[in-house]
Amino acid sequence: MTVQEREKKAGDLFKAGYNCCQAVAMTFADVLGLPEDEVARLASGFGGGMGRMREVCGTVSAMTMVAGAMIPANDVADKAAKTANYALVQDMADEFRRMNGSIICRELLGLSKPEGTPVPSDRTPEYYKKRPCGELCSIAAGIVARKLNEQ
Repeated sequence: MTVQEREKKAGDLFKAGYNCCQAVAMTFADVLGLPEDEVARLASGFGGGMGRMREVCGTVSAMTMVAGAMIPANDVADKAAKTANYALVQDMADEFRRMNGSIICRELLGLSKPEGTPVPSDRTPEYYKKRPCGELCSIAAGIVARKLNEQ
């Protein structure tokens, strides 16, 4: 899949109703080695900046998840792998921050504080007009896709 195809897929998945983390992570189900529905299940709690707490953007959480498949660090004795994984995560997060000004959900949404409720917003046309989340999903997917191409 090309960078542009992954960018489009992530945006489309968000517009279909998946949360930001799900949309980006599902775009890389092939890299994660899991079916899309399983990726959606695992990523479900990371939307809205982790359970709608408006902390780290779900798209950045998804990039971090995919980084674990790109440079696995599952051997506790392999400090070099952990270092390489963390370097990839930091590199992708830095690129996202440079492009968008932050990796924090509430800052990206222009909120002074979280809404204080776990209830997700209804996905109405007005919701999509005022939220940058679909575009942020595309941006995050593009960052990951370009990193994959570099590997």
